[in-house]
Amino acid sequence: MSADQDAGADTPSQDPARQTGTGVSPEAATGGRPEGLPDYRALSFWHDSLGDGALAPRAPLPGDADADVAIVGGGLTGLWTAWYLLRHEPRLRVVVLEKQIAGFGASGRNGGWCSALFPRSTASLERAHGRDAALAMRRAMIETVDEVGRAASEAGVDADYVKGGTVAYARSAVQLAAARAELAEAGGFGVDRIELWGAHRARAAGALGAVFDPACARVHPAKLVRGLATAVERAGATIAEQTEVLEWGPGRVTTSHGTVTADRVVIATEGYGATFRATHRRVLPLYSLMIATEPLPDSFWNEVGLAHGQTFTDFRHLLIYGQRTADNRFAFGGRGARYHWGSAIRPGYDRDPRVFEHLRRALIELFPAVAEAEITHRWGGPLGVPRDWHASASYDPSTRIATAGGYVGDGLSTTNLAGRTLADLLTGADTELTRLPWVNHRSPDWEPEPLRFLGSNAGMLAMSAADAEERVTGRPSIAARVMGPLVGH
Repeated sequence: MSADQDAGADTPSQDPARQTGTGVSPEAATGGRPEGLPDYRALSFWHDSLGDGALAPRAPLPGDADADVAIVGGGLTGLWTAWYLLRHEPRLRVVVLEKQIAGFGASGRNGGWCSALFPRSTASLERAHGRDAALAMRRAMIETVDEVGRAASEAGVDADYVKGGTVAYARSAVQLAAARAELAEAGGFGVDRIELWGAHRARAAGALGAVFDPACARVHPAKLVRGLATAVERAGATIAEQTEVLEWGPGRVTTSHGTVTADRVVIATEGYGATFRATHRRVLPLYSLMIATEPLPDSFWNEVGLAHGQTFTDFRHLLIYGQRTADNRFAFGGRGARYHWGSAIRPGYDRDPRVFEHLRRALIELFPAVAEAEITHRWGGPLGVPRDWHASASYDPSTRIATAGGYVGDGLSTTNLAGRTLADLLTGADTELTRLPWVNHRSPDWEPEPLRFLGSNAGMLAMSAADAEERVTGRPSIAARVMGPLVGH
């Protein structure tokens, strides 16, 4: 799992932290951690920055238990659902079941974008559900950015939340045309308040301009999810960590430590849904990887024009995303890791030296002055992709089982909307949220192997080829146009 060393870095013998590829020395990583437990600090820069004390696992389920609501998964979907349920009905007996620790998965490892992005574009939602429904979904996503900050504050969680917006750089004539097209499409719906910046404001290398979207906040995801877990406990829920869920059905969840009998069950497993027989083909686990630099001086940030709270990307097809962290690092990630046969999820897949090097080069292309900065952390993890790239929040009154997920990497804010929506559905409320078009949407199952393996990896290669095609031809990619309907555009 160790990553390749960067040119000019200290040798492993000089700096033991570099041997792990995470920035955590073996001694620090195990200090105070009971023998036999995973090294949760090594999961990501975000986890490492919390230290061992904040990552100590809660007690597992002590045996059979009764609950009003049992929630499978201790990520943001499950925790926000618990939070809003207890806001509706404080006397509810809510049990959250987590195999590792709350925030172990994508909820604690992501890029820290609390954005208004939804996996399907507004135009795509309009084609599928009609204009009014698409606009309602868009408004809900924009409002959710503020709701995360408000709810986190109410819960007493300091997650480095700063709403500074997103800068999407256009670094070629083709990308600038795409930026203008995005601006025109958004203007046609009249909901977003995005604007086009000129080259004088977009200071990434070679940028001809940029689209600025104010509907995004920078967040420290591990602080958010671990802090929310504490707040949910204070509100009255039970969180059983180190408790593996084996199966579920109407009125029950069977775990490695006993069975929870519950009136209602919530399945909030996101990419890890692929590890259960019942949901194996409902979601595809796609890996996204990240790197973080050492802290950089304020003079650097003033030069590149990124303020605290701002996130950034560009208009390439193989997605990249980054933020300026509260302690002045780049946290930068992107796609490029391949899908693994059989929807396998393994710790070794979190680290891919080839992808880490791709990310390092991409970051330097955007900000050449970062070339000499040390890469201190490298990590990754799976996110959940439904077959039609359409996230959903659902409840079946006949089985009393609710589900939410399929965020395709846009989950830091969407999980909050899911939690509020599921809380309304589970308590029988008829609200604007329960009438949104993603409610009770059913995505088709993914194809069986080898079609799933061939198709998903071909799609990844197509996005890489699309970027290369545009660099060579100077025209919008044909490959990207063909793939667009398959990825929610």
